[in-house]
Amino acid sequence: MSPNLNPLDFGKVAVLMGGLSGEREVSLMSGQGVLQALHAKGVDAHPFDPAERDLSELKAEGFARCFIALHGRFGEDGTVQGALELLGIPYTGSGVMASSMAIDKVMTKRVLLSEGLPTPRYVLLRRGAYSAADVAAIPEALGLPLIVKPAREGSSLGLSKVVDAAGMAAAVALAGQMDADILCEQFVKGDEVTCPVLGTGAQARALPVIRIVAPEGNYDYQNKYFTDTTQYLVPCGLPAGEEAAIQQLVLKTFRTLNCRGWARADVMIDQRTRQPYLLEINTSPGMTGHSLVPMSARASGLGYEDLCLEVLASAALDHRRHGAILA
Repeated sequence: MSPNLNPLDFGKVAVLMGGLSGEREVSLMSGQGVLQALHAKGVDAHPFDPAERDLSELKAEGFARCFIALHGRFGEDGTVQGALELLGIPYTGSGVMASSMAIDKVMTKRVLLSEGLPTPRYVLLRRGAYSAADVAAIPEALGLPLIVKPAREGSSLGLSKVVDAAGMAAAVALAGQMDADILCEQFVKGDEVTCPVLGTGAQARALPVIRIVAPEGNYDYQNKYFTDTTQYLVPCGLPAGEEAAIQQLVLKTFRTLNCRGWARADVMIDQRTRQPYLLEINTSPGMTGHSLVPMSARASGLGYEDLCLEVLASAALDHRRHGAILA
């Protein structure tokens, strides 16, 4: 698709980067990579940091579309998407509702479970509404080890792997500093994989699965972005049938949540049963030197610059896609 795109057709493009979330540093790295790629392709692209400038300036300065390279809150959660809908400026990635659902790991689980899609068992705690007894009961309900994390953060921020009951209180307190909703989740022991999706609706396609081998199985913020010790295997080395099953699970999740443009889903494969479990779906994936969507795309023959161009070409507005009639 991307080799046939005319960069001049995109008009003036804003690459939204930085922002106000805990992932600001990573977002700036993603945005710079995207900006350089679009410049290399001849696109009239400009950096735009919503933490430093009012979004109304996008309209005033004649931007025709936005590439969202923001991560986390105020960028991946439907807020920026809603503002761009009101401004009438097409943007990359999922729309308002899909973005707000996907960033909320508990809401994502509820939707997946309603559709019969596999995701690890969980218990939700709400800040200020749980007791010490509630926390103490979770290891018995979910087993040990287990995962505790904020419901609406990315990049493993605030995540803890709890290996014994004594660690529960500290893990819950850490997650509770970042979100009022605290997700306690069954730990699935096995292969950790991720799978990107490009496209929308029936045209959406899953890219090659990447298997992640992190030091001591600890794929945290540091190992994601700032070390070179994590291994990313693509081809993933899984049996062909397993990779295809994961791709189908991810595509179904993408469509069930009504995502569009692109995304990346994280999956754990139970080492005993080989059942894949969907952990979460990221609707504004990273585009840094350590990021996984460019790595998977490259394995399918799509280079970084062409990937950026294809994502930019998918920019849209919800109200136009859904056929709303405006006064």
